[in-house]
Amino acid sequence: MSRRLDWFQLGLMLLGSCVLLFVLAPLAGLLLSSSAPELAGAAADREVTDSIRLTLAAALAAALVSAAGGIPLAWLLARKRFPGRALLLAVIDLPVIIPHSAAGLAVLTVIGRRSWLGRATGDTWVGTFWGIAAAMAFVSVPFLVDTAREAFSLVPERLERVARTLGASPRRVFLTVSLPMAWRGILSGLVLMWARGISEFGAVVMVAYHPMTTPVLVFQRFNDFGLAPARGAAVLLILVCVSLFVLLRLLAGRPHGEDSHA
Repeated sequence: MSRRLDWFQLGLMLLGSCVLLFVLAPLAGLLLSSSAPELAGAAADREVTDSIRLTLAAALAAALVSAAGGIPLAWLLARKRFPGRALLLAVIDLPVIIPHSAAGLAVLTVIGRRSWLGRATGDTWVGTFWGIAAAMAFVSVPFLVDTAREAFSLVPERLERVARTLGASPRRVFLTVSLPMAWRGILSGLVLMWARGISEFGAVVMVAYHPMTTPVLVFQRFNDFGLAPARGAAVLLILVCVSLFVLLRLLAGRPHGEDSHA
């Protein structure tokens, strides 16, 4: 019986290794095919560094602005049961399955120059920093809401009820009990949303080809000049993102509730 179990586990490990190899092989190939002079040239290229700064900043702005409404929405979905809740959960996840070029067109119907918001605010959105952030937010906000909802669901409701019986207002319970206990999961959701925003191409290019985010710049250089000119910018963005992503995930640590299973 033990030997059969070992063979079964070995089979699972082999199948899982195939998936890991599928993820790691393209990244390793890209990194190993890049030379130090190529990376140095990309780091010295003002257009590349400006695009990286724009990409990181727009994705961060998208995550932080979305947090103002996304975190309260996540708490409501974790704590309340109401008619239409399942439909609302499905609506939140819609941007994940919509083709990204279609997502960009959808965003344009709201912030484009001919939309009511575009006419009211002028050229605030299309081809601007905030237009890029809006496109990033649309495709990445489900990662924040879903992860934060799971974090809030792990907070024991009895602690919130005890705080209410001691005279705390709902606002105070949320700020002093729910939010502090779920902060690791919320931070993980923010990191995931930020990372997803950084990687977005399809929706962003529909809203703002210029100024260029790094994914758009990589596509433009590959389309115009080939693999080598695009590779340096791509590898540099990957290195920056991986470094920041690992740092932030270490800061977030394990989601609430994992300690009890350690």
